[in-house]
Amino acid sequence: MAQSTSTEPAENADWVSRYADDVIAESERRAPGKPVVVASGLSPSGPIHLGNLREVMTPHLVADEIRRRGYEVRHLISWDDYDRYRKVPAGVPGVDASWAEHIGKPLTSVPAPAGSAHPSWAEHFKAAMVASLGELGVEFDGISQTEQYQAGVYREQVLHAMKHRGDIDAILAQYRTKKAPPKKQGQKPVDEAELEAAEGSGAANEDDGSGSGAGYFPYKPYCGGCGKDLTTVTSYDDETTELTYVCSECAFTETVRLSEFNRGKLVWKVDWPMRWAYEGVIFEPSGVDHSSPGSSFQVGGQIVGIFGGKQPIGPMYAFVGISGMAKMSSSRGGVPTPADALAIMEPQLLRWLYARRRPNQSFKIAFDQEIQRLYDEWDKLEAKVADGSVLPADAAAHSRAARTAAGELPRTPRPLPYRTLASVADITAGAEDQTLRILSELDPSSPLASLDEVRPRLDRAENWISTQVPADARTIVRAEPDTELLSSLDDEARESLRLLLEGLDSHWSLDGLTHLVYGVPKVRAGFSADATAKELPPEIKVAQRTFFALIYRLLVTRETGPRLPTLLLAVGADRVRKLLSV
Repeated sequence: MAQSTSTEPAENADWVSRYADDVIAESERRAPGKPVVVASGLSPSGPIHLGNLREVMTPHLVADEIRRRGYEVRHLISWDDYDRYRKVPAGVPGVDASWAEHIGKPLTSVPAPAGSAHPSWAEHFKAAMVASLGELGVEFDGISQTEQYQAGVYREQVLHAMKHRGDIDAILAQYRTKKAPPKKQGQKPVDEAELEAAEGSGAANEDDGSGSGAGYFPYKPYCGGCGKDLTTVTSYDDETTELTYVCSECAFTETVRLSEFNRGKLVWKVDWPMRWAYEGVIFEPSGVDHSSPGSSFQVGGQIVGIFGGKQPIGPMYAFVGISGMAKMSSSRGGVPTPADALAIMEPQLLRWLYARRRPNQSFKIAFDQEIQRLYDEWDKLEAKVADGSVLPADAAAHSRAARTAAGELPRTPRPLPYRTLASVADITAGAEDQTLRILSELDPSSPLASLDEVRPRLDRAENWISTQVPADARTIVRAEPDTELLSSLDDEARESLRLLLEGLDSHWSLDGLTHLVYGVPKVRAGFSADATAKELPPEIKVAQRTFFALIYRLLVTRETGPRLPTLLLAVGADRVRKLLSV
C-alpha cells in the first residue's frame, strides 16, 4: 500500500479523516497489500431516497479520502436486486394495484413501471440512482446480487451455511423475541414517510429462516412454479445436498441438488455477513434499522465468523429529514430521491450536506425557502476558502463537496446568489431574454455576456421555482397601476416615491438600488442616505419597512416578495415608473 500523505493534526481532522485513519489501519491488519474495501447496500425496491443516499455517501467520502492519500480503494455497492418484492409503493407513476400480484418475486423478475425503458423493476430504480451518483462524482463497483446468486458465485458459501445451520440458528435464537406489544391508546402514529426514510435496505425486515417444522434452514428458494419466495424447505441432506421445498402460494413442490441449484438466496441475516467475509469488507456503515439489538448488523457480527470473516467497522448513520417535503410526499407517495434534490441544487451543495455532519448527526435537506439560506451559507464558505479565513474542519467539508480524488466537480462559472436567481426566475417565468437582461444589470461594471456563465445554478433555481413554490406564492407583477392606492397616499408617501423614481437611472444596479431603497426613508427623516444603522434612530427601520411594503403593494399586490432591488431590476425602469408614478 502507498503511505499516507496526510499531515493534518489530529485536533483539526474532520470525521472523514478520522474514519480514513481507522480504515487504513484495519485494512493493513486484515489484508496487508490489498485494496481497501468499503461497501454500501441498496435495495431497488422503489425510488431510492435521500435517506438511502447516506448509505452511499458515508463510505464514499471515506473511500475518497483514502484515495487522496494514494491508496487503492474499492467502493462496492451491492444492489440487493434479488430481494423479494415486498409491497407496491404508493405514488409511483406507471404503477397500479395490479403490481401486487408480483409480491414475493425477486425484484429483477417484477415488471418495470409502465412506460419505463428498463427491463425490470430493479433496473428501473437502479438506473435513476446510478445517474445521480454519476452527477455526484461517486466512484463505485456495482454488484448485482441477482447475477451473483444465479451464476452460482456464492455456491460454496450457501452450502457452508446449510452445513452450519445449527450454529447459525443458535446465534439467531439468542435474539428472537416476541412481537412488539400493541400500540398504547393515544400513542402518536408513526409518520409513514419518516419510517420509510429511516429504513435501509428493504431486506432488513426479511425473516431469518426460522419457522419450519422440519428445522432451521438459512436458505430460501424461489418457487419453480410461481416464482415467489413463499416457500418452506421441508428436508435437506448434507451429503447429497438434496433439498425439498413446498410453495404455500401455488402448492408446487420439487427436490433439487443445492450444489447445482441457483434459484434462491440466503436469508438476509445470513446473506449480509456472508458477503462481508466473501468481499473482505473493512468499512460499511449501517442505518438505525440495522443497528438495534437483534437486528441484522448486530447479529451479523457473530454470524460472519462462521464464514471465516470479520464484521466491518463503521458507524450507525442517523435519519436524513426533508424540509418542505409535503408537496413531494403527496405527489410521489414517499420522500424525495437524489434526482429530485439534484434538480434544484448543484452536486456540490448536496455533497456538502452529507460531508459536514458526522454520520450519527441527523440533518435536513431543504426543498422549501430554506434552500436559499443554505446556498447563502455555501457561498460564504466559498468566500472564506478563497481568502484563507476558513476553519480547518469547514475547509475539509468544502473540499470534499467541491472535488473528489479524481478532480474538481463541474461548477457554475459565475455563481450569482441562488436567491437572486430564484427571484429573477420567479418574475420572468424562464424567459431567457428577460433573464439575461436583468442579470446583466446586476453589475453594470461586469455585465453578464451569456446565461451559460450562471449555469447550472440558474437551471436549479428555475426548477425550484417551477416545482417547489406553490402557485399562490409566485410573484405576479401588476399590468396596470393601482390608481386607487396611489390616489389615497399622503404627502410623505408621495415624496418618498418621487425620490425613488428620481434616483432610478443613477442607481440602476443591484448595489445601487439597494442603496437607493434603504436611503429614501433616511433622507425623508433628515439623515444622509449613507448614514449607518448606528447613526440612526430605531424609527428609521420602521419607516423603511413601511416604505418597502408600499412598493410591494404597488408592484405585486402583496406586502412582501423577492428582494426589492432584484424586483425593481426585474420589472425594469420604465415599468416601475408606470406603476409607481402618482
